[in-house]
Amino acid sequence: MISVVLWLLLMAGLGTLFMWQWLHREHPIPDEHRYLQVAKGESLHSVARRLHQQGLLRWPMVWRLYSRFVQPGSIKVGEYQLAEKESPITILALLQSGSVITYNVTLVEGKTFAEWVDLLSLQPKLQVSLASKPVEEQLVLLGLDIEHPEGWFFPDTYKFVAGDTDISILRRAHARMRELLNTEWPLRQPDLPYESPYEALIMASIIEKETGLRSERGEIAGVFIRRLRLGMRLQTDPTVIYGLGQEFKGNLTRKHLAQLTPYNTYQIKGLPPTPIAMPGAEAVHAALHPEPGTTLYFVAKGDGSHHFSTTLAEHNEAVSRYQRKRIENYRSAPGPQKGAEP
Repeated sequence: MISVVLWLLLMAGLGTLFMWQWLHREHPIPDEHRYLQVAKGESLHSVARRLHQQGLLRWPMVWRLYSRFVQPGSIKVGEYQLAEKESPITILALLQSGSVITYNVTLVEGKTFAEWVDLLSLQPKLQVSLASKPVEEQLVLLGLDIEHPEGWFFPDTYKFVAGDTDISILRRAHARMRELLNTEWPLRQPDLPYESPYEALIMASIIEKETGLRSERGEIAGVFIRRLRLGMRLQTDPTVIYGLGQEFKGNLTRKHLAQLTPYNTYQIKGLPPTPIAMPGAEAVHAALHPEPGTTLYFVAKGDGSHHFSTTLAEHNEAVSRYQRKRIENYRSAPGPQKGAEP
């Protein structure tokens, strides 16, 4: 009887030693199985079964028991990259560590909400919900306290993991923009012609579309602020283009400038009803800290910069100088055309 017990104990010990060695022994990982996705709500049992089916885990029950009694801990959701060689123990440690693969998507300033939604829809690792839906439905899915999405999201590079959603990224971007406005608005220059931070956001979006030069943003903001104070129309092409929507095909014409839309600042006074793009932090700062001066006009010089003018006569001369080789209907300044109200 004693010999049987000893034999059983010996076999159990050898079996335990064998399993222990198996748990710690590295095995080659085929290239097609180097990436492992743990879905939300997926159990260790499910992952073990999948690894067994892929030939990466010979004894899934032993692996699960080891996780429960020796190396306890929950596995984390996400996508993991396995090394060329892994042991069952290192695979378990990796899944428990949460060291998932991260991806980046850059949401560029000056783009519209629709362009950002389209960009996010092209990210293969994201779960996409917003693409091809009407704005009203997009706003419901986002669950944000805003009436129009334009301008309300902060441009930046956002990290995400496989299985994240376009909604989660845009909610993070919205929180960032809210934080920026909450910080910048109390520090604004006094007596600006804004009734709310939202109006400053509208102005920031126009500034963002008018120039990519950091050195010009404050001066362009100053031009627009002075025009608002004087009751002049902003007369800025980017707002007209935004209001045209799909109708705009790349060539802004006199007919477009005469077409009444809520965004045609050649026809309406004051700001358009919403932002026209996503402004960056510098544009928001410029909208709240415009440079002092007397200029009321500016025109593109063709090298990415602008010529600023105080009088209409000086502006018309600058238009003639810098736009002589352009087509007649080309506009890139807030100054009036012939016959337009300054």
